Amino acid sequence: MKPDLILHVIAKFLIPLIILFALYVQFHGDFGPGGGFQAGVIFSAAFILYSLVFGLDNAEKIIPAHWLRILAALGVLIYAGVGIASLFLGANYLDYTPLGSNQIAGQHIGILLVELGVGITVAAAMLIMFFAFAGRGRE
Repeated sequence: MKPDLILHVIAKFLIPLIILFALYVQFHGDFGPGGGFQAGVIFSAAFILYSLVFGLDNAEKIIPAHWLRILAALGVLIYAGVGIASLFLGANYLDYTPLGSNQIAGQHIGILLVELGVGITVAAAMLIMFFAFAGRGRE
């Protein structure tokens, strides 16, 4: 298959913007609509677009499958780690109040960390599923 120049140029322009929008949704999620799940899906959509335009082999070189499994586990670990940290600080599981100097700062830090864990896990899981389905039938 002959590579399409227009698709390559458009994808190279859009992919950084999609990733930037995913980061905006990720870190603005505690102030408005959005958060980790939405950001993870948007972030993985950028890599899915990359693999559709530039090929599955090139996409797997950027993010190998073993790194995706590590990232999925790391996101769950961050999520659970925030809850365990609040337990060790004398509060309930996922009660973010003791994570900061006051209640508002603690809630802000806790939500950011939990949403970060969710975003990492969702992005990695979406890419694991995409690579599993897109790689079927390959030798």
